[in-house]
Amino acid sequence: MTVHLHEKGVFTWNEWAEALSVEVHKPGRAEDGSDYFDCWVAALSGLLVAKGVADADTILALQQSWQRAAEATPHGQRILLENDPLR
Repeated sequence: MTVHLHEKGVFTWNEWAEALSVEVHKPGRAEDGSDYFDCWVAALSGLLVAKGVADADTILALQQSWQRAAEATPHGQRILLENDPLR
């Protein structure tokens, strides 16, 4: 998704690299890099908000919806957003 949004001109690669670097170097991040995916998501979310593509509340609601869908999906099945029991 990040590469696609970059290719569509939503942000430059330098903007992306800076946003990711800021997240990776925030105090409290795992020294072993085990939270790298969390940094990636936070950087992408921050860029989308900064660029006016989405607002933070919308992103959070979508993240929560995907989480509920994942929890409601039987093991081995594709996770679909429509599996969110609150949708």
